[in-house]
Amino acid sequence: MTHYASYPSLAGKTVFISGGSSGIGADLVRAFARQGARVAFTGRDAAAADKVVAAADAVGPRPLFLACDMTDVEQIRQAFQQARAALGPIQALINNAANDDRHRLQDVTLDYFEQMSAINLRAHFFATQCAAADMTAAGAGVIVNLSSISWKIKGAGYPVYETCKSAMIGLTRALARDLGKQGVRVNTLTPGWVMTDKQLRLWVDANGERMLDDNQCLPGRLQGEDIANMALFLTADDSRMITAQEFVVDAGWT
Repeated sequence: MTHYASYPSLAGKTVFISGGSSGIGADLVRAFARQGARVAFTGRDAAAADKVVAAADAVGPRPLFLACDMTDVEQIRQAFQQARAALGPIQALINNAANDDRHRLQDVTLDYFEQMSAINLRAHFFATQCAAADMTAAGAGVIVNLSSISWKIKGAGYPVYETCKSAMIGLTRALARDLGKQGVRVNTLTPGWVMTDKQLRLWVDANGERMLDDNQCLPGRLQGEDIANMALFLTADDSRMITAQEFVVDAGWT
């Protein structure tokens, strides 16, 4: 049986997680609840969110689900107002919401480009704007931006997504400088190919399994909890002097 770390500094901390109703986000919600954090998370699927709430409630404080389209900046702002009213000032933000829809360069329209940019980049920027107000007022806070190894390995078939995910590095470093003197830390967490339900359903076929075996240094398959475990460390006081950095969890692919 694997035993993971406990972080006393996360108990009672108010954590806002975008895109927490499925995939890696659902594992993030459960992991922070298990540490005793007060979690607010966004999503668009209420039925899926109910399952996440129930799973987290079984191991820690009951999280707050906020129905929110993260491509809508006004909805983002309203979600933060609701989270703040229910749980108090935001102390940590995990920018996780994303859409890795496959597409070809020649098929991308202006509307599609803006739609993909809105969920994979713009949402993170304006969520940070909301959270930073609380953090700078308190003189402390943590932001974790989720990237992807897709652009590092020159993955084919989703150039807009990869462009936005590569931008997480620049966003992190810019924010670390701008917010650092106010006590706010900002880091990038870059997952490899995580075996979420969506990935298993759509892309992890026999060829995908061979690709994993050929490229990962470690055997086995990445799970959402592997990403969540790094997010916990980066949010806890244990990493208090770490900022402007990227942490890759990909079983050695890159």
